[in-house]
Amino acid sequence: MTRTDGPGAGGVDPRELWLAPDRPRRGRRPAFSRDAITAAAVAVADAEGLDAVTMRRVAAEVGAGVMSLYSYAPDKETLLDLMIDRVSGELPTSDPLTGDWRTDLKTIGRLQRAHMLRHPWLPAAVQERRTLGPHTLAFLEHALTALRPSGLDGAARLEVFAQLTAFVAGHTAYEVSRARAEQAPGRAAAEALYLAEVAADGHHPELARALASAGRPGTPDATFERFLSRLVDGLDAG
Repeated sequence: MTRTDGPGAGGVDPRELWLAPDRPRRGRRPAFSRDAITAAAVAVADAEGLDAVTMRRVAAEVGAGVMSLYSYAPDKETLLDLMIDRVSGELPTSDPLTGDWRTDLKTIGRLQRAHMLRHPWLPAAVQERRTLGPHTLAFLEHALTALRPSGLDGAARLEVFAQLTAFVAGHTAYEVSRARAEQAPGRAAAEALYLAEVAADGHHPELARALASAGRPGTPDATFERFLSRLVDGLDAG
């Protein structure tokens, strides 16, 4: 694949990455495909996290030599873009829209969250890069269509979708890390005791009031819905 100084995954020309046929640059066609390589990388990331995804590990998963993979993905950055776009194909793009753009945008946010929870490596990945693959663009098209009744121009609709995606990615990344932390024995109880002591020291009056106030539903779903509503309902379509 051709590397460029312009935008693209790991310096790879996006036209060659996304529009070129699924075949290596040179040599005879091996017994695996770019799709098989990407699927193997996704499986490793889902099971063990993104740090476990290396060219050597993926090559072993598909039964190939490491060097042969570089004809399909010249670096891990390119492989990551392929992975993001592959799992983006799981997002529905043909579901009917209600015509109420706020309702539809909230639905899109829920779909993104469920998608990222299925692939816990994804929130960090999408926050660090822009992927332009066909599945990613298909979901973007769906979101822009949902936003059409808002009256926003095209640039503003792109910004709104980017804002929503950034919120969902950040929130879901926190959910994933929080869930892992709470698996440690006694962690939640220790944090509660610590905050109670801090709130009682007289130096954090606003925190003390917040902790003493009536609690809201604490389930992850309820928390996400509150934050999502604040974001979407507060958007200015004027």
